[in-house]
Amino acid sequence: SSQDDDAESPHGPLNVYRLPSARNSSFANAFHSIDHHWSESQFATASSDAAVHLWDPERSTPITSFNNLWGSDDTVTTVRYNPAERDLIAHCSSDRGIGLHDTRTASALQKTIMGMKSNCLEWNPMEPYMFVVGNEDYNAYTFDMRKLSRPTTIFKGHVGAVMSVGWSPTGTEFVTGSYDKTIRIFSTRKEGGTASHGGYGSNGTARDIYHTKRMQRIFCVGYTLDHKYILSGSDDTNIRMWKARSSEKIGQLSAREESSLQYRQALVQKYAHLPEVKRIHKARRVPKFIKKETEQAMVQKEKRRRKETNVIKHSKPGTHKYADEKEKVVVKTVD
Repeated sequence: SSQDDDAESPHGPLNVYRLPSARNSSFANAFHSIDHHWSESQFATASSDAAVHLWDPERSTPITSFNNLWGSDDTVTTVRYNPAERDLIAHCSSDRGIGLHDTRTASALQKTIMGMKSNCLEWNPMEPYMFVVGNEDYNAYTFDMRKLSRPTTIFKGHVGAVMSVGWSPTGTEFVTGSYDKTIRIFSTRKEGGTASHGGYGSNGTARDIYHTKRMQRIFCVGYTLDHKYILSGSDDTNIRMWKARSSEKIGQLSAREESSLQYRQALVQKYAHLPEVKRIHKARRVPKFIKKETEQAMVQKEKRRRKETNVIKHSKPGTHKYADEKEKVVVKTVD
């Protein structure tokens, strides 16, 4: 068998972990995501049997399985350990859900159902009560795990599904890779300010956009540990390395260069409120099809806003009211 061949080969795997196959289906237990514990010798997997499994490297079967995910039978697509709470796991599933688990009691804590499916999830390494998800509705959302009923911030700009997210080691910004063939960098704090704690200082727009003519749909992104570079993997079989700040010089800066750089940054921050300075500082060239899709999305948004205004205007007072955009994102929460 293939397992015997793996064991006999000197270059084969040290161990093979398998889930028992479901009846009449050889694909029912495919693995979709895996994550190792930050400090302990165990790892978690997400699979298409609608379960999250915890494994010990010394055992060939799961030590714990979360099978009853709030009554859902849909595939679990992503699983991630919390970097601070050693017994906390978050997952995304195909039923548009985002759930939290406590491994000590082997119980499901809370789940929120969004309007569309989330493709990826990552915890903030510096503020581990916060996490970001990339969604099929072209947006990324940051959540506070203590309140899953609404996102803290909505990050917009993509015109395709967000397939991957990755936090900077500083926890102040994250990068997204999308089906629209672009990479965007979002900051969760005000420029030149302090951490916004949940994104309240962020305006939800990307501070930089990366794209090339040959780059195709992006499925994985991540920061290097020195916070200076970003790695991306795309559908055109290439891995690309980008500077986290495109205008930053690579290499050692002299004292004069560093002083000049700080002075220019201070000037931008001082006059950022002026329309011309703001336009130049925020302007980014994007592909033509993205510009067209963005314009079309703005027209559709204005139509929805106008319709909502007319409904409220011509309805009986008190029957309709304006809904917060953040509240529209979450359909319901399940305990």
